[in-house]
Amino acid sequence: MTVPAASSSDSFKDGSASLGDAESQSDDHVHAMERQDLHRIITEGQDQLDRLVRVLSTRSAAHAEEDLSPEDFQLERVLRRTMQMSESEGILTRSTSALFRGLTTVGVDMGTKALVTVADILAGPFRIGQIFKAKKKQTRNLIEDMDGLVRAGEMLLVLGRPGSGCSTFLKTVAGEIDAYEEVLGNITYNGVDQKTIKQNFKGDILYSPELDVHFPILNVDETLSFAADIKAPRIRAGNVSRKEYVNDLRDVLATVFGLRHTYNTKVGNDYIRGVSGGERKRVSLAEVMASRANLVCWDNSTRGLDASTALEYAQTLRTSTNLLNNTALVAIYQAGENIYTLFDKVTVLYLGRQIYFGPVGEARAYFEEMGYVCQARQTTPEFLTSITDPSGRFVREGFAGRVPVTADQFAEYWKKSPQHAKLIAEMDAYEATLAPAEALSYMQQSIKQERPKHGKRKNSPYTLSFLMQLKILVRRGFQRQKGDKPFLISSLVSAIAQSLLVGSLFYDIPDSYDGSFSRGGLLFFAMLFFTVQSVAEMAMLYPQRLIVEKQKRFGFYHPAAEAMSYIVTSMPIKVASIIVFALIFYFLSNLLRTAGQFFLFLLFVFTITFTMTTFFQMISSFSPTLDVANAIAGLMLMIVLVYAGFFIPSPLMHPWFGWLQWLNPIHYGFEAILANDMHGRKMDCTAELIPYGEGYDNQSLSHRVCAATGSKPGYTYVLGDDYISDSFSFTFSHVWRNFGILIGFAIFFVAMYALGTEFTSPAGSKGDVLVFLRGHGPERLPTEEELAEKDKEEISAEAAEAMKMNEIFTWQHLNYTVTLDNGVDRQLLMDVQGYTKPGTLTALMGESGAGKTTLLNNLAQRINVGVISGDVLVDGKPLTSDFKRRTGYVQQQDIHVAESTVRESLRFAAELRQPSSVSKEEKYEHVERVIDMLGMNQYAEAVVGILGEGLNVEQRKKLSIGVELAAKPSLLLFLDEPTSGLDSQSAWAVVQLLRKLANAGQSILCTIHQPSATLFEQFDKLLLLKKGGQTVYFGDIGKNSATMIDYFESHGAPKCGDDENPAEYILNCIGAGATAATDRDWYDIWRTSDNFVKTSQEVDELVNELRDKPVRNVSKELSGTFAATWPVQVFVVTRRLFQQYWRDPAYMMAKLTLMLSSGLFIGFSFWMADSSIMGIENLLFTVILALIVGVPLMNQIQPHVIVLRELYEVRESASNTYHWSVLMLSTILVEIPYNLTFTCLYYCCYYWPIGYDRSTARSGYFYFVFGVLYMLYYTTLGVAITTISADTATANVITSLIMNFVMSFCGVFQEPSLMPGFWKFMWRASPFTYFIEGMLSDVLHDKEVVCSDSELNFFDPPDGQTCYEYANRFIEEAGGYISNPNATASCGYCKWTVGDDFLETVDIDYDRDRWRSVGLIFVYLAFNVGITFVCYYIFRVMKWDFKLFKKVKK
Repeated sequence: MTVPAASSSDSFKDGSASLGDAESQSDDHVHAMERQDLHRIITEGQDQLDRLVRVLSTRSAAHAEEDLSPEDFQLERVLRRTMQMSESEGILTRSTSALFRGLTTVGVDMGTKALVTVADILAGPFRIGQIFKAKKKQTRNLIEDMDGLVRAGEMLLVLGRPGSGCSTFLKTVAGEIDAYEEVLGNITYNGVDQKTIKQNFKGDILYSPELDVHFPILNVDETLSFAADIKAPRIRAGNVSRKEYVNDLRDVLATVFGLRHTYNTKVGNDYIRGVSGGERKRVSLAEVMASRANLVCWDNSTRGLDASTALEYAQTLRTSTNLLNNTALVAIYQAGENIYTLFDKVTVLYLGRQIYFGPVGEARAYFEEMGYVCQARQTTPEFLTSITDPSGRFVREGFAGRVPVTADQFAEYWKKSPQHAKLIAEMDAYEATLAPAEALSYMQQSIKQERPKHGKRKNSPYTLSFLMQLKILVRRGFQRQKGDKPFLISSLVSAIAQSLLVGSLFYDIPDSYDGSFSRGGLLFFAMLFFTVQSVAEMAMLYPQRLIVEKQKRFGFYHPAAEAMSYIVTSMPIKVASIIVFALIFYFLSNLLRTAGQFFLFLLFVFTITFTMTTFFQMISSFSPTLDVANAIAGLMLMIVLVYAGFFIPSPLMHPWFGWLQWLNPIHYGFEAILANDMHGRKMDCTAELIPYGEGYDNQSLSHRVCAATGSKPGYTYVLGDDYISDSFSFTFSHVWRNFGILIGFAIFFVAMYALGTEFTSPAGSKGDVLVFLRGHGPERLPTEEELAEKDKEEISAEAAEAMKMNEIFTWQHLNYTVTLDNGVDRQLLMDVQGYTKPGTLTALMGESGAGKTTLLNNLAQRINVGVISGDVLVDGKPLTSDFKRRTGYVQQQDIHVAESTVRESLRFAAELRQPSSVSKEEKYEHVERVIDMLGMNQYAEAVVGILGEGLNVEQRKKLSIGVELAAKPSLLLFLDEPTSGLDSQSAWAVVQLLRKLANAGQSILCTIHQPSATLFEQFDKLLLLKKGGQTVYFGDIGKNSATMIDYFESHGAPKCGDDENPAEYILNCIGAGATAATDRDWYDIWRTSDNFVKTSQEVDELVNELRDKPVRNVSKELSGTFAATWPVQVFVVTRRLFQQYWRDPAYMMAKLTLMLSSGLFIGFSFWMADSSIMGIENLLFTVILALIVGVPLMNQIQPHVIVLRELYEVRESASNTYHWSVLMLSTILVEIPYNLTFTCLYYCCYYWPIGYDRSTARSGYFYFVFGVLYMLYYTTLGVAITTISADTATANVITSLIMNFVMSFCGVFQEPSLMPGFWKFMWRASPFTYFIEGMLSDVLHDKEVVCSDSELNFFDPPDGQTCYEYANRFIEEAGGYISNPNATASCGYCKWTVGDDFLETVDIDYDRDRWRSVGLIFVYLAFNVGITFVCYYIFRVMKWDFKLFKKVKK
């Protein structure tokens, strides 16, 4: 009977034994030389660890801390001491083994699929039969029939090419199987089934994804501290405090991964500047290690790391598995021999089939015995991976036709092999020793020590209780808010600005009845502002979804806790905004100035804001995309506004929608704050007494009445309670009832938001699938053998001639210095020099942070900050204006338009970056040569898509290279880490491609991180940098890297072993790595070496020699910044955007859904509006609501514009593909046809149900103003706002501010006659004024008004007079009519006869304003377009130096 988990000292012994076993197994299967080399590497690795890392402070009784400097840090001693303390204090430690039999993961079988476009949606109704006849979903085995055993303390290396199933295998072992259809076979951990482990010990088994997903605005310190804190156990070794534990673990991880210097630097991402790509990867690794998982499945975890740092990472894993008895399953695509020998076991996958599993020392011999040959200087992992590549494997002489060829043949060979039989026997023997019940009991006891005693569910898989999670998440939430200053500032400024504007607009509202409507409009606006702003906040929740989902899988916290923390952390800024808003807004506008009324107003505004914020957050939590959320939120916004009671009072609501008011929080809030202000108020209505005029002033009150809602005969005032009762059916007695209802709504919305966040996950990938345009997909995908033959083809003579270069590029004494935020200057490049010649392939190497990308950007003239000095010359002469045009730059990030095909992406680059004198046909012919050269013919019509549903990593990298080749650079090709993220065979394919290009005459300079020996030898020259941008070598590499190795060995470096990778060797020599060190200053050695003198002389000679060559004439065509003319740029970019939108049916359907639902909803809410006074006022509100729909429509537009802008600024702007003005214009143009179509549908659903005038002239005019002009207005305004916004959330906040502003001054909520003098100018300046003038005058002109009985004002005439006789003079002067002119009592007076009477009260004249408004709207449209270009130039192109009070062009 085995003990489920060893004690700490036993764990160390077992770990050491496992390493010894691995070594002895290796010794039995390698040659003597290899054995000696293996021992040397391991010994050196252990020595390096002793140098690299320091020990955690040994705590005395007083917990005295030692110096945390990295110099004395030893990881082994840290872990050993921690385990000893844990054992002495009775802390139980867990370890996990994994055993799997017949493991098969089933996914959807979609090697290819057709892209769904808007055309497919439109054709949907006509294809219903096909849809129902669709075949049953086809599935296939992503991995099949895998067996294996990974004991606690062991490391398993997983090798295979992309598509082989490595990621699927790791996810399956880690239990991340939601995206798959089915998992067959059996997998256990210490004998316990997977379901039990994932339910109760979620954080013990993790899958670490390949991509680095973090909150970009948090710094490294905050990111690592959070990971350590959220997984900190209750009982900690040494009885240290929680804070000490978090700080120590953070410092240990940061030291191991060389991140101490980045503590205060943002993590960043592809669009937000932060740490380097390699450092970001190290943050990801440290985050996983902070989770204290026992078994981790690492997926391509060395992507983006240099060779030395990758080795240190592997050594760290080895040390932790040895001492902590952890288990590691690691997929590494480009593993060096030094890394390979650190592992215990290796498994090789080939198209989902397992073809080997066993000790690392036996793998090579297994395949050699099979009949395959390991090439000279090919590392073992390279050899094992090459077995799965028909173009990379070589059959031993005499074995042709006898070796396995296909994946199934390899798997069959493996199943019949003695090695497989040995594996099964080992698994059987191990399984016989397991005691699952005892193991589970032990794990439960151990986990009980980690978790809090109280406040936590018994079977919760998380380390901390929900409240403790919430506490830590709240702290992180405030850190995120601190990093997101644009949103915070825009929110607060928006509230202040809006309160000042609206408060002053309604300044000192009259206490008389004249101010009654204004009070209602003012208080409704208070709710409207914060409700619309709540919609804007939805955009903040989507970027974090992937991060929250990842950390949920890590067992960090409940997503619901993250949702609650967001509510908590967003409250302070909301409370501050509301208080500032209320203080200014309330007292400027002359609401009841008593403490009770003010604080009740403040309470309800806050409650309504909180309730509506959680309401829209609830919507976003259940919506899969922001487009869908905006569509739903737009409709919900219409509902809550229409049925709040202001636009349609309760008595006038149609029964089919009237019930919505009882489900509307705004309804209860509006009733409460209006009743709060009106309660106890007496509104003088002397000015409204009727009849009035000559002959009536002396009449007694018995013959006159106030023409006011809620008035009573004989009184010259109206009680506020009577007014709200008659107008809205509101009562003050409902105030506190409504507060309770709002609290109930808020609790419900918070609960649903938390549930939606907890259980709604982003869609996971079900396997790689190519997406083709419909009708362009291949009948079948090519076999690996066909692709292999294609890769062997050389570049055609025609293509080679097209790419040949003949100029030499040199740089000399290049220095680059930047000023940090604290004012300190940091030199990133120091006196760098070198050159490239046509036909040469030059490698730029160095550890992460050495300045490789910085140098590349400097040479490519892509730096816009800092101070640069030195000479960068072409043929000995300064760079000309066409330099960028004549170079290509392949960025590390493969950023492309997801909806474009490969061929379209290349043609786009060719059309805009090749000279305009080259015909379109020639450009397209060159594109076809590039496609052929890169071997992309089979997927040329596939869209780029996203990872998992589009091009894979290798295909994306080829496309990035192809885009630059399509531009036909005539001078130089720069590449930044073109092999990052690729497996060894794909990396070999890419470097072989570069070699072909160089052989064809291209001059190429590229950074590279983890080259194998064979890959490294493809390069001609090397420029090697160390930290600080210091050169340590520049020169030839030589055959078998001999020239380069001789240099280092002759200057004191240890001898390079025959089987050692030269690239790793030189990095080890110079002390590259996260925590590496060297006893020599290789920069000084270089500066004093003969090689440096020789290089300097070569550069000087090249410059002097080439300087005398005739100056190359730069044609006028090539001297410009851009290759294509501006009209051509507009055409090509707009065409691409039309394609992009056409292929994004989700966005279009969201637009269509919002427009149709809103139009129908408003149309049927105001169904056949009658001719009463209230009906006339309702027609005014229908116009306002038609305009309000522009807010969610702009919210839909802005995320797409910002994505396009980021793509342009990150990639296309730097390569001078097209002018920024083209981007802005095209984003406007592409929206117009779609918005015009959807607005037309909205018009049909909205206009006719309401019962507007159906004459052609009037209905046509309304459509022109609303359907065309207003559509252009919100489209241009929405795009313009993005130019001043950092992100989508900020854009949405600014949108709500601007729309509230123009709506406030349109003359609806506050009559122009009651506006303060200055704001009457703003009423005339608001564009909504003219939309309302045009649309409302069109709707109400000559419309007969017939008052309902409740709207008539009754008075009695003097005795002996009829109503007509008594009121005739008054009617002639004031207008209106008497409903019963011949009566002698209860004369019913209606104040309007036609709609024009109402128009006159808001200063609108049909004849005067109808076409004048149209003309002025065109002025506003021109202003929107103009301000779009002006603001983009000011905020995105110009860089303002406020210290010097001057502007500098970027």
